[in-house]
Amino acid sequence: MTPPTGRTVRHLVRDDAGQVAATAADLILEALDGESAIGLATGSSPLGAYEEIVRRVRARAVPTPVARCGYLLDEYLGLPTGDPNSYASVIRREVADAVGLDVRGPDGRAADPAAEAQRYERELAGASIAVQVLGIGRNGHLGFNEPGSALDSTTRVVRLTETTRRDNARFFDSSEQVPTHAITQGLATIMRARRLVLIALGERKADAVRAALHGTVDPQWPASILQRHPDAYVVTDRAAAAVR
Repeated sequence: MTPPTGRTVRHLVRDDAGQVAATAADLILEALDGESAIGLATGSSPLGAYEEIVRRVRARAVPTPVARCGYLLDEYLGLPTGDPNSYASVIRREVADAVGLDVRGPDGRAADPAAEAQRYERELAGASIAVQVLGIGRNGHLGFNEPGSALDSTTRVVRLTETTRRDNARFFDSSEQVPTHAITQGLATIMRARRLVLIALGERKADAVRAALHGTVDPQWPASILQRHPDAYVVTDRAAAAVR
């Protein structure tokens, strides 16, 4: 374990999910212009922020395009092309199509997933991502970087833990349909973004948020690596912050 560097992750606590979404959208849009790239996470926590960005675009409250393109944080392996649960489909449905954003990511149907992960890592290295949107798992995972992931990890193929598969089963008809493997950006890859905005909602995320903000930088809590980033924000409701 490595002690914190002294940099402070900025933790913004809001009263409810709507306020969290508005604050996160502010931070995301502030970091973007029409020529920059955004890193996009899926999961339930960022959805409110995406909805708020879409609302502002439709209201012509922000300049468009909001970014040059968006890059997926991760993608399942093995889902059929066009499957509604693929992360490319989710991101297009929830935000990208509505704001005219080109989405780029790894091919979850690639014949050689390891080679595809390396190809995507090379693409990301030249992408100059202005802001990476993140959620956090109950066990502190970022993307599919599960506890124990190397802090210097790059984009690669990973096996999903049973905990993560159970957590994601709510998006599928059954837990058996949740893929067993994915391609994920590594922790070092994520850290290359100029700004990180992590969103967490609900009491179930409180332990992970606490470890990310106040623990040591520890591979067992992957989100703790945010402590090493010069421009990282964690936006939570009171439940996720364990504040009454």
